[in-house]
Amino acid sequence: MGLLPAAGNWLGKVVDLVRANCAHCDRSHRTVCPPGQADKTAMQILQGIAVSPGIAIGEALVVDNEGFRIPSRFVLRDAVEDELKRLDLAIEAVAGEIRHNRDTVTQQLGDQYGAIFSAHLQMLRDPMLHDELESLIRQQHHSAEYAVSRTLRRYAKVFQQLDNVYLAERAHDVFDLESSLLANLLGRRRESLADLEAPAIVLAHNLTPNETARMNRDFVLSFVTEAGGPGSHTAIIAKALEIPAVVGTGIFLADVSGGDLVIVDGDHGQVILHPDQETLDRYKQEIDDHRSLAQRLAGLKDQPAETIDGTRIELLANIEFPHEMQACLDRGAEGVGLYRTEFLYLGAESEPTEEDHFQAY
Repeated sequence: MGLLPAAGNWLGKVVDLVRANCAHCDRSHRTVCPPGQADKTAMQILQGIAVSPGIAIGEALVVDNEGFRIPSRFVLRDAVEDELKRLDLAIEAVAGEIRHNRDTVTQQLGDQYGAIFSAHLQMLRDPMLHDELESLIRQQHHSAEYAVSRTLRRYAKVFQQLDNVYLAERAHDVFDLESSLLANLLGRRRESLADLEAPAIVLAHNLTPNETARMNRDFVLSFVTEAGGPGSHTAIIAKALEIPAVVGTGIFLADVSGGDLVIVDGDHGQVILHPDQETLDRYKQEIDDHRSLAQRLAGLKDQPAETIDGTRIELLANIEFPHEMQACLDRGAEGVGLYRTEFLYLGAESEPTEEDHFQAY
């Protein structure tokens, strides 16, 4: 983490940058956007690389904020004051953590390094930030978690787009503040991809093959990564898990918060953030069409694999995990043509034994 200016209204400078990049902003008011505008996000279509076919529609789980699931819920009118109290308590708790870190670092390394945390504290305490968070909760009835993530990610995105390298790196400081507030609001609950308890579309900068192999197939609807290519082990695993996946989209995570609605088109390599109703309806119809096609093809699985002149073709499957065999049999496969044994290692806590290999085979 780089050094930040110890003096001056640091968040005020952030707000000025956000205003300069926001067509809706009223520059005569303290809030970044007039009430209701900050939360209206236009639909975005990202083009990446299609690595596993299919379509998924669901809530985003953004892995770069350490796996916090942000509730996509609205607060009832009579619960708004309680939600604002939750926010204020979280801000106070995080402020205490920052003060403690500042004092510890100052004592050990000097005032210059303690100034990093002073700037974080100044940002956390800035009335402009509080005004915008309060507006999203009081007027839009969003949860405190969603208000925090949506607002701070918008600030971070402005920094990421700057040509000045030093200022661009300040996005990490904004993400750090978001993470601290979410940890407090959510009771520090994090979800590993193996332990999800509700359906989600996983969004990440990148995923290791091990992370992908451990995904809970019952709840990971799809995944999208900013990095990656079609030949990666992560892409291969996505096909094995039979979940739609798109990789190599480029930077986009600052544009989305946990709980946002996302569509993943694994057939064409597209990711739609904040889809409008027309797009949502169209993709729901495509999902129905996919299901109908799968049902028609299922009726052919017991037909012999033969050419018109009677030549018999042995239909063998290419698998990564033993549990894929049932899906292969359901599609009429007669055996395994290629078993990628390296994936036996990815899902294991320790090196697989000879017996592990024997049982897998």
